Amino acid sequence: MGHKENVTIAQVKQYLEMESHEEKLHKLVLQSKIDEAKDVMMRKASAIDKNKMEKLRSENMNYVPMSSNGSGRYGNGFQDVKSLGNGSSDGGLFGSLDSMVPPKPSARGSTPLSTPSNGGMKLGKGKGTKQLLESLKAEGEVILEDVQTIPAPARAINIPTEPISVSIEEKLIVTLKKDGGLENFELQGTMTLIVQDNEHAQICVQVETGPNEKVQLNTHPRIDKDRFLKEKILALKNVGASFPVGTPLAVLKWRLQSRDESLVPLNINCWPSVSRNECLVNIEYEASRAFELKNVVVSIPLPALRDAPIVNQVDGDWRYDSRKSFLEWNILLIDNSNRNGSMEFVVPTSDPSSFFPIGVKFSASKFFCNVKLVGVYDSHTGDSPRHSSDTQLVVDSYQVV
Repeated sequence: MGHKENVTIAQVKQYLEMESHEEKLHKLVLQSKIDEAKDVMMRKASAIDKNKMEKLRSENMNYVPMSSNGSGRYGNGFQDVKSLGNGSSDGGLFGSLDSMVPPKPSARGSTPLSTPSNGGMKLGKGKGTKQLLESLKAEGEVILEDVQTIPAPARAINIPTEPISVSIEEKLIVTLKKDGGLENFELQGTMTLIVQDNEHAQICVQVETGPNEKVQLNTHPRIDKDRFLKEKILALKNVGASFPVGTPLAVLKWRLQSRDESLVPLNINCWPSVSRNECLVNIEYEASRAFELKNVVVSIPLPALRDAPIVNQVDGDWRYDSRKSFLEWNILLIDNSNRNGSMEFVVPTSDPSSFFPIGVKFSASKFFCNVKLVGVYDSHTGDSPRHSSDTQLVVDSYQVV
């Protein structure tokens, strides 16, 4: 009837958690076989390419053009040059250069040296490698397939075309708690001035800062701080001094720290529900009505998976990165039409803490502190030269932990 042994639950748990030396050795042997197969493939591919190159080179060297009267033959180098030129009316070999015809590709379809290869040498795509990966999957090994990376939308680079350009940017640093509440909210703003020529280097900038009293404003050491506090004008302390030409100068900075949850532009809630064989994850967002958020990307970390998660419902688009084990939720624009949204997906049974921290990225054209550019004026004449301005709210760090 078999061998029986009285053990406790604690002993069974200990036996299950013990590491297996044979399993480790088996995995090391499989990995060494994979590495060896890749090395063999690389050597064979390199040898094939080398043979093709040498054959093409030899064919091009052995080719000798025929003269206009049809005489001549294929030979090595310039041997029998005399016979090639005899009896021809065009001056022999050197007179027939205009009638030279480039060599045709061989019957086997070899590619000329001047034609680049589109595919190149690709590892892991051969028939043998495919069979090896399938056999490893059958034995229970986790094989991560290649994922086509979707590049993130690049931020537009504004090249100054006017003599004067002013850039205003605010960066958000927000940390939300996974159980609800705000852990940290910090805002950092910068106004940058760029002067393109000496003719417009002596100017002053009129700004508007808004009524927010919690904002800490700081001017550059070369800026007249008293005049800024009284008139909201950014001008140099020294009369007759000029702004640097061609060099960005941060003339004004501001900072805001708060515990007010109403300032948070985007709240994220994640609800993992663990059952016996799977984990159902519901994640939702709620956006403030004060902002229109663009290019929103919510990055959710996942445990190591054999296959992509099953997405049952999503407001927007999603993408699974198997290499980094992240699920990206993309919303192109959040405005009054979609202030709330949700996503639901299923993965194998996992620890609820493995879905945190959640990262968020977005941008907006509206600011928190309402710092605005009123105008740019010449310090002597009071005229307003041509100028351009750029404003943007971006995320420096936005997490749910």
